Amino acid sequence: METLLHTSALHASLEDDALNSMNFLNEIAQRFPDAISFAAGRPYEGFFDSGLVHDYLRRFEQYLREEKGYDEAQVRRTLFQYGRTKGIVHELIARHLELDEGIIVDPESVVVTVGCQEAMFLVLRALRADERDAVLAMSPSYVGLSGAARLVDMPVLEVAEGPDGVDLDRLEEAVLGARARGMRPRACYLVPDFSNPSGSQLSLANRHLLLDLAERLDLLLLEDNPYGYFGADGERLPTLKSLDTRGRVVYLGSFAKTGLPGARIGYAVADQRVATATGRVGLLADELSKIKSMLTVNTSPIAQAVIAGKLLTHDCNLYGANEREIALYRDNLRRLLAGLERHFPRDGGSGVSWNVPRGGFFTVLTVPFPADDALLEISARDHGVLWTPMSYFSSDPAAAHQLRLSYSQVTVEQIDQGLERLAALVTSRQPGSA
Repeated sequence: METLLHTSALHASLEDDALNSMNFLNEIAQRFPDAISFAAGRPYEGFFDSGLVHDYLRRFEQYLREEKGYDEAQVRRTLFQYGRTKGIVHELIARHLELDEGIIVDPESVVVTVGCQEAMFLVLRALRADERDAVLAMSPSYVGLSGAARLVDMPVLEVAEGPDGVDLDRLEEAVLGARARGMRPRACYLVPDFSNPSGSQLSLANRHLLLDLAERLDLLLLEDNPYGYFGADGERLPTLKSLDTRGRVVYLGSFAKTGLPGARIGYAVADQRVATATGRVGLLADELSKIKSMLTVNTSPIAQAVIAGKLLTHDCNLYGANEREIALYRDNLRRLLAGLERHFPRDGGSGVSWNVPRGGFFTVLTVPFPADDALLEISARDHGVLWTPMSYFSSDPAAAHQLRLSYSQVTVEQIDQGLERLAALVTSRQPGSA
C-alpha cells in the first residue's frame, strides 16, 4: 500500500492560490506551445550567445590571476569548490552599483544569492521573529514576494498603488492600523521603476517623501530593481538606495534581466547595523548569510564567475552593455501601444483600456469581462494567445477584469499577430457574439 500524504498535513503555502496560479500558467504554456505568449516576463532571447559564457569565464579567471594575485590552484579552488557563503563577486557588484546606480556600499554588505527570489526569502526570514510580524507591499505586487512571505508564515498587508506607484497616505494608514491591531509591520516591498505587474514608476519627489516616511514610521524599505535600466525615454531616476542616508533601504538586485537569467545570480545589499546578544555589532548581511548557509550553502561559483566576467568585460557598466536590449524593449512598448490603439480605439465601444508605462516589461489591460484562468485556457486553445490574469497579483476586485501583457520576449511580428488574436478573443466575449 502506497503512502498517501494530504496537503492539510503539509505547509499551508502548498494550497496557496498564488502558487497554484503560477503552476497553472506554466501548464497552459506547455499544453499550447504554438500560442503567442504575452505571459512570461522574461528577457529577450535573440541576443543570447553561448560562446560568451566561455569568454566570461576566461575573463574572470584573468581577473583572479592579475587583479587578485591568485595562483592556478587558487583559481581552480575559487571556481570549483563550495566557496564563500556571501559570494565571491561581491566586490565587483559593489563596483557596478557605484558606477551604474550611484550606490556606494561596503562590499561586505553584499550577499550574493540564487536569484533575487532567495534574497527576498532571506530578508523576510530574518525579519520574521514571531506571528506579529508582517510585510507591506504595493497592490498589485510581484507574486514572488507574496510567495516568499507565505513560506516564512509572514502575512502580506496590501497597500493600493497611487497614481505614481505609492500612495503615501494609505501606506501610513496601513502601518498605523496594523500596529493598532498588535501587529509589527517590519518592511515595505516595492519596485520603484516600472513595477511588475503594473509598470508604474515612483516620482523623484515621492522617493524623497517615502524615505522620510520610512524614517518617521521606523520601517525598512525593500527596494527591488529588475527593470530600472529599461526606461522608454532614456531618463533614469535615482534608486531609493542611492538617496537613502539613514539606512532604511535593503536593496534587492538581480542579473536576470541585465546579465543572464540562466545564471540565477541575485543579491541583497543589507548594510543595516545589527547588535547581537553578545553585544557585537555587525551587518544585516552577516545575519542573512547565516540563513543562507542552511538554505543553499552558497551560490554557484561558476554562475557567479559568468556574471563577473560580463561585468569585467564591460568595466562594470551594465547600462552600456544593455543598449540593444534597452532599444528593443522601448520599440516593443511603442509597437504594443500603437497596436492597442489600432485594435481598441478609445471611441470604439470595446470597453478595453490600458495604462501607458514609461518603461519596463509590462502593461495592464482592463476588459469588460472576467479575465480568469478559465478565460486564459480559452484564449490559449481557441485564439492562440497567452497573458497573465491580474488576479494573480492582487486581491482587489478590480483585478478580476484585468490582464497583464509582457512585451519583452516577443518580436514585433509576434506583437502584431498576438494583438490580432487578443482582439478576436475580446470580440468573442462581446454581447451577441456567437
